[in-house]
Amino acid sequence: MFSKILSNVQNTCPLVHNITNYVTVNDVANIILACGASPIMSDDIQEVEEITSICGGLNINIGTLNERTIRSMLKAGKKANELGHKVLLDPVGAGASALRTNTAIDLLKNVKFDVIRGNISEIKTLALGSGSTKGVDADVQDAVSDANLAKSIAFVKEFAQKTGAVIAVTGAIDLVADGSKCYVIRNGRAEMGKITGTGCQLSGLMTAFIIANPDNVLEAAAAAVCEMGLAGEIGWKHMAEGDGNSTYRNRIIDAVFNMTGKALEDGAKFEIK
Repeated sequence: MFSKILSNVQNTCPLVHNITNYVTVNDVANIILACGASPIMSDDIQEVEEITSICGGLNINIGTLNERTIRSMLKAGKKANELGHKVLLDPVGAGASALRTNTAIDLLKNVKFDVIRGNISEIKTLALGSGSTKGVDADVQDAVSDANLAKSIAFVKEFAQKTGAVIAVTGAIDLVADGSKCYVIRNGRAEMGKITGTGCQLSGLMTAFIIANPDNVLEAAAAAVCEMGLAGEIGWKHMAEGDGNSTYRNRIIDAVFNMTGKALEDGAKFEIK
């Protein structure tokens, strides 16, 4: 199944419009290219409708918010909805400030999202209307674990039902769910947390996957999570003495570039609940 999803990305080379943050924009573009898709990075309000019109989908990331890009996100999101394009929200740091929280909630009210991807604290903030994060990282008290897995799955499914979106919660254990089915994914390495932007990269990658598999959004989102985690595992195996997080970032992108359908099928670690 995941092999076919990846093949669809590689064969269709979907064009992805990204309104993302300037900390990770280059890495997001590169990982989209690595998976076989094509990125456009555009956030000026004078062109976002035109740019999103020629793309297959839109990735909105609120990592470095300002008043100018907030207006662009809303305008592009509404245009993508009008055209029936896939739209993903990455609510980076929701809960860390009123601006981030209110912007994410306002986007949810005005734009229909196919996927919402974030860490557990960000997703809880959206679901409850308030919350806390450690900067842009999840609060350790919120972390999904085997001890609270059943409760976390129920929460994610409920939020998916409420929003009509696939909810992707990433962390040590990843959850990707719609209202009735949840993929519990255990790919990845803890060292990925030492790289700025692996979550942002995943959101770009995931947008490409859902554009290329429009009738299979849940599985496409789960495949993207598995691929990113698996790339982290493969990249770590190639680390040499003296390598650090900068090299590891490149190893992950290289692993995505070299990923085959068979490797993804064989390496994906998940169960369905």
